[in-house]
Amino acid sequence: MTSLIRYVPGSGPLVLDSPHSGVTYPEDFRPACALDVLRRAEDTHVEKLYDFAPALGAAWIEALFPRSYLDANRNLTELDVTMLDGTWPDPVETDTTAMGKVRLGKGLIWRLTDEGVPIYERPLTVAEVQQRIDRCWRPYHEAVAAAIDRAHARHGYSIHLNCHSMPSVAGAYATETPGVAHPDFVIGDRDGTSAAPRLSQLVCDHLRRQGYDVAYNQPYKGVELVRRYGDPARQRHSIQVEINRKLYMDEATLALHAGFEPLRRDLRALVGLLLATDPRQLAPA
Repeated sequence: MTSLIRYVPGSGPLVLDSPHSGVTYPEDFRPACALDVLRRAEDTHVEKLYDFAPALGAAWIEALFPRSYLDANRNLTELDVTMLDGTWPDPVETDTTAMGKVRLGKGLIWRLTDEGVPIYERPLTVAEVQQRIDRCWRPYHEAVAAAIDRAHARHGYSIHLNCHSMPSVAGAYATETPGVAHPDFVIGDRDGTSAAPRLSQLVCDHLRRQGYDVAYNQPYKGVELVRRYGDPARQRHSIQVEINRKLYMDEATLALHAGFEPLRRDLRALVGLLLATDPRQLAPA
């Protein structure tokens, strides 16, 4: 079976992952909506923005499967069981706050696009969802965990960037605040619980010096990948980086525009800064 994960080991303390930029649509997906509608769910071209990272010594993990097929940035419990043709055998989240994205159709398996278009006209079988988890979610998380463990063992600390892009304006079913115009960057560390705030502020300050409009933990704080692997008390720092797509692409056609190379250059400078930063040496924020 062809792997749907790309993993490039690194030698430095930095680990980058892109869970939502995949464009390989498996044959068993069988969505009801058109491909061009589904493609709007992708964190389009994020893998290209950071393609320099492995050569600098950073580990790189990339989902080749699309997020609309399975969202690796969700907990396995964030499942809309009403989509299934049978009883789900594993635990399901019941907390109303934690299930906010599921209500919007954006759980582990998507029910709706960001614009509210239904993705399926059929119930999914329990078996096919289990197969998606085994083929996509588990190996993706195993790769991220392994890369962070190796970086931490080698250097005594690790810095993990969870790499995303966001539309310039939030879709109707994308978040709890539809229609919000996004800044250039949103840096999230789950209110300082997935990374030391002083490290997150270093990232924010660096990007602001480059001329970008940067928000911190608003409207995106970070989700499962930074929650699961961030542990700043143990010098494991995980930060979510959201980039506004208008900076580098045409959101209607998905084509790259002239802003791509300057943005990529600035991201390279950020990665270089983090490769040279030992968070243990930073003064408290």
